Parts: sequence; C-alpha cells; structure tokens
Amino acid sequence: MGFNVPDKRYFKIGEVSKLAGVEPYVIRYWESEFDEITPKRAKSNQRLYRREDALLILKIKTLLHVKGYTIAGARKYLRSGEEII
Repeated sequence: MGFNVPDKRYFKIGEVSKLAGVEPYVIRYWESEFDEITPKRAKSNQRLYRREDALLILKIKTLLHVKGYTIAGARKYLRSGEEII
C-alpha cells in the first residue's frame, strides 16, 4: 500500500498528525502500544519522527481504522512482517 509521505528526514508530531488524519494524542498513545515507533527528541524536548516512523504510523492507522484490527492484532500483524494489502 503506497502512502504519500513527503521526502523529509524528520517530522514534528503535528505534521505526522495531519498526514495520518488523527490527533496528536492518538499518536502518543500508539507510541506506548507499539515499540517500533521511536521518535527522537529535539533539544526543545519535541518529538521528531523519522520518515520510517511516519510510514509505520500510517500502516497502524490503516490496520486499526480501515481493516478493523485491535491494537493486539495490529501489533501481531506488524511483527509478522507481512505487507498491508
């Protein structure tokens, strides 16, 4: 599944929030549920997401909101390494 993510190295949480179409608190919650999401912290303590993190967040949103997976099911699916169809 192709996602349209700008070719940038780092994204702020607001940018990822707009890309995914979810509120920032949802992304922070997903961080606590999915160990694969690992934003860096700027000197100002703001989260900086890599492009890979942004793509993963979009995959998680697809699994949860479109495919109807539970958090546990999405976690298991991502660990299986299968591509989302």
